[in-house]
Amino acid sequence: METRNECCFANILKVIDVLQRNAEKCEMVEEGCTRPYLGNFTPLDVYNTRPVTFYTKSGSILALPYTLNGANNTSSVFRVEKVNDCCVTVRILAPNPVVDEARRYISTNQFAKINLECVCVLQCLPDTIVENI
Repeated sequence: METRNECCFANILKVIDVLQRNAEKCEMVEEGCTRPYLGNFTPLDVYNTRPVTFYTKSGSILALPYTLNGANNTSSVFRVEKVNDCCVTVRILAPNPVVDEARRYISTNQFAKINLECVCVLQCLPDTIVENI
């Protein structure tokens, strides 16, 4: 019987998960999803999230509903929480209504499990600080 250990996005998401769990300041200059640190070297801020978006095989951005402070909305921005084989558990992030370059999103307490075999594109957004994770 043939088994499949992981799919292509799982490895990238595992790296992001480890970076988020071990968020600390670093002085390397690189870009992209696999950049080995979070943040932009602001001495007072420790970035803790590399937000991601997913696109389906049909080319649509994946957006999920959430409720925050009694208001219902949808978001296409997620924080990686756990990766198992070809599935990822994500936390839905909401836009921060306060303009703050370092804190673009607010944490929700809503999660989703995404089958990575249904995902065609993974996009990493600029690193950020998300409170209450």
